[in-house]
Order: sequence, then C-alpha cells, then structure tokens
Amino acid sequence: MVIDAHQHFWQIARGDYSWMDDSVAPIRRDFLPPDLSRHAQACGVTATVVVQAAPTVDETLFLLRLSDESEVIRAVVGWIDLNGDVDEQLRRVSHPALRGIRPMLQDIEETDWILGDDIVDGLSKVASAGLRLDALVTPRHLDVIDELARRLPDLPIVIDHCAKPVFDGDDPGDSWRDGMTRLAAHPQIFCKLSGLANEYGDGWSVRALEPVFRHVVEAFGPDRLMWGSDWPVLELAGAYSDWFETASELAAMLSPSEQASLFHGTAARFYGMGM
Repeated sequence: MVIDAHQHFWQIARGDYSWMDDSVAPIRRDFLPPDLSRHAQACGVTATVVVQAAPTVDETLFLLRLSDESEVIRAVVGWIDLNGDVDEQLRRVSHPALRGIRPMLQDIEETDWILGDDIVDGLSKVASAGLRLDALVTPRHLDVIDELARRLPDLPIVIDHCAKPVFDGDDPGDSWRDGMTRLAAHPQIFCKLSGLANEYGDGWSVRALEPVFRHVVEAFGPDRLMWGSDWPVLELAGAYSDWFETASELAAMLSPSEQASLFHGTAARFYGMGM
C-alpha cells in the first residue's frame, strides 16, 4: 500500500494557473483523477495527497470537490491568502479532506516574506485549526524556515521537493546540506522525497540522486520522510513509474519497516490520514 504524498490536478479553463506558459507546454492540459489511475495502479498507489497549483481559494475549493468524487484523494493541501482575513478563508475551505495550506514561497521575491508579523499570526491560526504547512521553498529559504519553526513550534511543516537543491554535477552542495540538517533538528519539520527528477534535469538516475537521498534520510530519518511523485509536473522530466522505481531503488538501503514509512506511514501520520 503506497501513498503518493504530493501530486496535482488542474483544469485549465478555470483560468488561475498563471505559471502555465510555453515553458511547460507538454503539461498544459487538464489533469484529473482518471488520468492518474493507470499510474497509480501500476505502482500500487492507493491514496494521494493532492496539492494546490494556483494561489487562489477557488482552486482549493475545486480540489476539495474532486476529493468528494475520487476515492484516491485522501488529503488536500490548499491555499489561502495569509495577507487577508485568515479566519474567514479557513471557514470557506473547511472540509474533512483539507489537511494543510501551501503559500507559493518560491514565487515570492522577498525571501523572508513568511516571517512578517501578519503572516506568522495567520500561520498560528492555521496551526490552531489543526492544519499543516507545505513549504514550497528553494535553498534561499532554509534559514527562514528554521526561524519560522522556532517561532511556531506547534506548526507541522513539510519541506516540498527536498527544498529543490541546486546540483553541481551530482553534488547538492554543503550549504543545502547544512540548511537541511538545521531544519531536521526541529521535530515538527518533515521532508518530501519528490520533485528531484525535475530539479536535476536530463540524466537523473539512482546514482545522480543518491547524495540527496542519503542526506535527507540521515537528517530526518524515514519516520519524517515521505515519497511523492509531483505528477504531472514530473512529466516534464520523466515517467511516473520511472520515478517510483528510482525511489524504490534508492530506498533499498533501508529496512522493510523504514521503506514502509517512506512510502506510506510517514505521510499517513503527518497528514492525519488514518491509514
């Protein structure tokens, strides 16, 4: 039983996917639950966490409606405007499937935006509502998330895509390693093994990605590490089954119970999926 802890659905005609320019033309089409079925079945995926792909409450409501219609969606990570009326927005998106929110930090120019007083106050309300923070960050945000965790120790945080390391050959760099180690010192911070094929680019492989995998396993441990596909963004770099097989080969160094945590248990616990 496998949980895909990070995937997306979208419907282009909804009109709020501003990032979908010609650079992502191969995935600029609708992706809905039936499109995932054959990939999920081939890899033994029985549940997914669907994550926002547009910075609008309307898209969050769209994903929540999909969760009502699709048995595979067991959790939704949505979006709210943390500069706005957080209480009112949380009322709008209240739903049994909603388990977290994700501001698109990688697209915000100010690296320390999330440390603004109003934003921290909004995230405190998110935590009080029993929700989590998916941190869509790059290495420039590692110190910022470290500080955020100090300010909000009760906010569960998961780092998406291993914080998108920048590869120098196969080396993600000492700065990335040091930053991820500092984040792992906070017991409330988890990490997603996802998005690495896209970050590495052509030639990604078990060998190429092993330095990142080894570091996040050593830093966070399998009990705070979860596998995700980042599909359909993944299709810009490769196939769903290839990424699943690569992750499985990377995880061969782990014990069976540790592999079960990576591919199922950690996501179930972090997102409160009761599986």
